[in-house]
Amino acid sequence: MGTFGNIVVALVALIHLYILVLEMFLWDKPAGLRAFGQTLESARASKVLAANQGLYNGFLAAGLLWGLVLGADGFAVKVFFLACVLVAGLYGAATASRKILFVQALPAAIGLLALWLS
Repeated sequence: MGTFGNIVVALVALIHLYILVLEMFLWDKPAGLRAFGQTLESARASKVLAANQGLYNGFLAAGLLWGLVLGADGFAVKVFFLACVLVAGLYGAATASRKILFVQALPAAIGLLALWLS
């Protein structure tokens, strides 16, 4: 397994851990409001939904980290979770914000490519 691919997988996992923190704990705080371009009122109204989204992002990160811990045996696990991130990123970019394409989908696509080429 290539080092570059594993570095990208780790970075994607860290991105999703950061998203977890933003959505679960900082959603209605200044950092969360800036990150998602929301007003305090809309953030308060959607806080429970955001926490649920954050939890799912945490599961994606956990799966990627699990694949890394497995080493060479984790190739399929990493591919599966990167594919999940890619699909979620494409859907989010199409339905919520184009920014998601660059923050979530593009890193996952780079990770998949790096894994396949290594």
